[in-house]
Amino acid sequence: MMELQKKRTWAEIRLGNLEHNVRNMQAQLPAGCRYLGVVKANAYGHGAVEVSRRLETLGVTNLAVACFDEAVRLRQAGVTADILILGPSPAFLARDIAELRHVAQAVGSLRLARALDAELTGTGLTLPVHIKLETGMGRTGFTNLADAARAMSLPGLDAQGVFTHFCVSDEYGNEFTAAQFDHFTRGVAMLEERSGKKFTIRHCTNSGAMVNYPQTYLDMVRPGIAQYGIYPAAEHGALELRPVMRLMTRVAELTGHAAGDTISYGRTYTCDGPRIFAVLPIGYADGLHRALSGKLEVTIRGRKAPQRGRICMDMCMVDVTDIPDVEIGDEVEIFGDAQSIDVLAQAAGTISYELLTAVSPRVPRVYLD
Repeated sequence: MMELQKKRTWAEIRLGNLEHNVRNMQAQLPAGCRYLGVVKANAYGHGAVEVSRRLETLGVTNLAVACFDEAVRLRQAGVTADILILGPSPAFLARDIAELRHVAQAVGSLRLARALDAELTGTGLTLPVHIKLETGMGRTGFTNLADAARAMSLPGLDAQGVFTHFCVSDEYGNEFTAAQFDHFTRGVAMLEERSGKKFTIRHCTNSGAMVNYPQTYLDMVRPGIAQYGIYPAAEHGALELRPVMRLMTRVAELTGHAAGDTISYGRTYTCDGPRIFAVLPIGYADGLHRALSGKLEVTIRGRKAPQRGRICMDMCMVDVTDIPDVEIGDEVEIFGDAQSIDVLAQAAGTISYELLTAVSPRVPRVYLD
């Protein structure tokens, strides 16, 4: 507790809530369906190593990252689960990826497949890969099944899995998701027939599909934002999730102002009478977007306090005139329990994913059960 009192701003990571969310989703899965923990982007800002370690204690044997460096960090930290690199990697990393052991690379083009295979020639190494099929996301993935079959035939690649990515699965009843799923399942069947090989893992279920489309679960699911207690849209389905991150700061200073006084850069806010402001040591360098200036409320002593004026790099000001007995050192919640991050995201004109991953490295993560 004494160490916590020394922190100006911090993010509480409730690993007990993480466990609750994972258990809740695991309970929805049919027998034999795996759960893949998505820990890319430093586990959506929560800390990839710490989150991965907790997932392993929950029996999660598969993890997903965005790039090679994220996979290396997990291996260096002693994480042993199978890892899937979701983004394309430069071919010259083929040997390095293969040497990490039990790390698979997503492959969505014949060009990349051939380049990876060429890098492995003569090394005696085989690179596990998951074939990515493009079904409507418009990002990466094979559109030509003949090319995908050629990639699967390359001697340096071991095509263990196949997947696709939904783009509107957060919308319940969207016909495009149904079309994507149909496109994917038919494509997999045709690819297996053409190549003569069976995939060990077929997966396409992201957070939206986890909530809205249980028919897509197949061999493995990979919910991202839902793992961290945030619903991807208004629908909750059968899931009961708890937010894992709680962004906190504290009152650093109290200032008094008279009518006509202005607050912060640009003088965008003018006091309409005597006001008391709390200066909070959190700003856009900590991940509190400047776009939220004048649009958010924080929670102090169980009550809401509106933020006024422009958010600065390292500080912002909130009006505590109507909250009695506020003191320097009082804890302040930016988002978490008293206020959902979704409220802030809507005010900023963005999504909760961006605000979570925006919490900067200088904000210490405090891990709680």
